[in-house]
Amino acid sequence: MLTNKVLFLSKFTNKMKFIISSEDKVSKARAGELITDSGIVPTPVFMPVGTLGAVKGVHIRDLEEHIGADIILGNTYHLYLRPGMEIMEAAGGLHRFNGWNKPILTDSGGFQVFSLSHRRKITEDGVTFSSHIDGSIHQFTPEKVIDIQRIIGADIIMAFDECPPYPVSHDYAEQSMHRTHRWLDRCYDRWKQTAHPQKHQSLFPIVQGSVYPDLRKKSAEYAASLDCDGIAIGGVSVGEPSEEMYTITSICCDVLPKEKPRYLMGVGTPANILECISLGVDMFDCVMPTRNGRNASLFTWEGIVNMKNEKWKDDFSPLDANSELFADRYYSKAFIRHLFVNGEMLGSMIGSLHNLYFYVRLVKEARKHILQGDFHAWKEKMIPILSQRI
Repeated sequence: MLTNKVLFLSKFTNKMKFIISSEDKVSKARAGELITDSGIVPTPVFMPVGTLGAVKGVHIRDLEEHIGADIILGNTYHLYLRPGMEIMEAAGGLHRFNGWNKPILTDSGGFQVFSLSHRRKITEDGVTFSSHIDGSIHQFTPEKVIDIQRIIGADIIMAFDECPPYPVSHDYAEQSMHRTHRWLDRCYDRWKQTAHPQKHQSLFPIVQGSVYPDLRKKSAEYAASLDCDGIAIGGVSVGEPSEEMYTITSICCDVLPKEKPRYLMGVGTPANILECISLGVDMFDCVMPTRNGRNASLFTWEGIVNMKNEKWKDDFSPLDANSELFADRYYSKAFIRHLFVNGEMLGSMIGSLHNLYFYVRLVKEARKHILQGDFHAWKEKMIPILSQRI
C-alpha cells in the first residue's frame, strides 16, 4: 500500500541538465553530459539493467570500479512486487537499499504490459496484472506508477505506457498510442503535483506507434510538447527487423528536441547501438550483455564468441589480454570454457562481467570518436567486425 509520504506539493525549480559537447559532422551522433542530483553521466551511455535493483551476478563494486557504469536501471513492476514499497520506503529508496550512489533510472512497468500479456488486462484506467510470483492481482495506473517511482527515488523515472507487440495493425497501434498519450498526461500531472522529499526526479515520456512512421511522428511531437527533461523511444526491439528499428529511430530523433537527451529503450546488439548512436540516440539499456553472458555468448572487439566451442578447450591464452577487466586478463579461454561446459556458476558471472564491460567500453569508445570527429568512419569499420561470429 502506497503511503501519503510521497505526496508533496511542489513547484519544480530544478531540472536535470543536458549539455551537448560535440556533434559528428557526418552523422547525427552527439556527445554530451547528463547532470543529475546523483552525479554526471557522459553520453552516449549504456545502462546495465538491474531489474530487481541488482544486475544479475554482479556486485555494485564491480559495476562502479571495474565495469565503469555511470548509471543503472531498476524496474517499477518488479520492485513493487519484491521487496515491496514498504521495505523500499523504510530503506530510504533504491540508492540506499542496494548501495549504488550514482544515478538510477526506473522503467515504469510499461514493458511488462508487453512481456506479461498473458497476465494482464488493459483498460482506460490502467493495467491489471496477475503477479507472476503468486497470482495476486495488482492494478497499475499512471498515478500509481509515478507514486511508486517517487518511493524508489530514481533520478530518471518513466511515464506509464503501453508497449504494443510486433506485428500489430495500424488501427491497434494508433489506439494504443493515443492511450499512451492519455496516460502520459496523467503521469505528467501527478509528477507536477508530487515531489521526492530529497531530490529532483526527471520524468521521461515514451514515444510509441509501432513501426508506422505517421504514428511515430505524431507520438514524438506529443511527447516533445510537454516540459520534461528527456524523452524515450519505446516499442522497439520487440521482434521487428533491425532496419525497421533504424527507420523508427531516425524518424523520432528528427522530431524530438535537440536539447533533450534521447533514450532508446531495450536496444540491443553492439551493431544496433552504434547505428542508433549515429541516428542521434544518447542512452541505451538492454539485458543482452548479461543474458548472453550467462549462456557463454561473449561480445568482443573481434566478434561474437561461443565459449562452449571445442576450439577453446586447450586455448590457455587470456580471454582478452588487452582488457583492463580483471576477469579478462586473469582467466584463460580454456578455463572459462570448462566453467560453462560444466555449469559452474562462476562461468556465468565472468560472462556477465565481460559483456557488461564490453558494452560500457564500446559506448565510451563511441563517445571518444565523436569528440575526435571521426565517429562515422570508426562506426562503419567496427560494425562488420562486431557482428561476425568467431
